[in-house]
Amino acid sequence: MARSGNIESLFVSSLYRAQISARGLNPALAKTCLSIAADDKAGQRWARAHGYKGYTSYASLDDLLFRASVFEELVAHIDRHVRGFAKALDYDLGGRALALDSLWINVMDRGGIHTAHIHPHSVVSGTYYVEIPKGAADIRFEDPRLAMMMAAPQKKERARRPNQTFARVSPKPGTLLLWESFLRHEVLPNAAQGKRISISFNYAMR
Repeated sequence: MARSGNIESLFVSSLYRAQISARGLNPALAKTCLSIAADDKAGQRWARAHGYKGYTSYASLDDLLFRASVFEELVAHIDRHVRGFAKALDYDLGGRALALDSLWINVMDRGGIHTAHIHPHSVVSGTYYVEIPKGAADIRFEDPRLAMMMAAPQKKERARRPNQTFARVSPKPGTLLLWESFLRHEVLPNAAQGKRISISFNYAMR
């Protein structure tokens, strides 16, 4: 019979979670995100063309930091957490640093989803949650070994979280999530009546 002392965890996939509670940050971000969403015709067209229920600036805007100072305030918070996460992961950066590479707005309407994907060409990715109305979609992470499990049986319905094949996270306003960019993730169907507003980003070696 295996005992806990006989088992060592190898190659852990880490998820960093923090709560940012800067006064006035979320209302300012929500107002700014919705204003940009209303004005960004290219982003609206991209969302319609790709069946995205809502709006994203992912394919249309790369200058959010220059559009509103509230994004600079947010990134200053994120920078600090990314540094801590990189330290916890024992990254040897060789005198270099992880720096913001991209930042984009997501405004998801009822029924919206974001299919499973990774973020290539970056090291750390994440999302900051601005508004999460009741019934808003969870984010779900996938065990990166899934494609190599072959004949492995399914995990028990109540498997311990480290042993689960998929791990769901229910964010709330102010939640910051960070993960290594290879970790596959998706946003499940959104059942909220209101708009689910979040800001996603990538950090790369510089």
